[in-house]
Amino acid sequence: MVFVLRKNRPKGNGEMATQGGRHPEWVQDHISRYRASDGEDGHIWQGLPTLLLTCTGRQSGARFTTPLVYGRSGDSYLVVASRGGAETHPQWFLNLRANPAVEVQVAANRFKATARIASPEEKAELWPKMTAILPRYDEYQQNTERDIPVVVLERR
Repeated sequence: MVFVLRKNRPKGNGEMATQGGRHPEWVQDHISRYRASDGEDGHIWQGLPTLLLTCTGRQSGARFTTPLVYGRSGDSYLVVASRGGAETHPQWFLNLRANPAVEVQVAANRFKATARIASPEEKAELWPKMTAILPRYDEYQQNTERDIPVVVLERR
């Protein structure tokens, strides 16, 4: 599963305001608990490893945080821009494609990374790693004409 939460301009308390103000409370709660507990509460969500990906909005310049299921390939982290098999890419993917400098939190580990789209050859190798974690990705790909990208997050 991929969960999306868009956040933007900081409020006075250091929290980020929600873009549009209408995101599911449980997703907001997941991010808050993840951050507050350094991932002790939220890193593993319903049996799936999740990270927090923070991108810069391609139009607004605001910061957006998204919890995503992740995998590993060597020292890199992998995420899938599935959007549940929708015909359009998720906003976080469009943002990082425009600005690949991102911030990542995996459990208590926070770091800056560069995001890149796996080449077709890389995707052939990486896709099975991700479907081993979340087999539903195969269903998502079958249900859309869009080629669902695998994104590689490389620590800077």
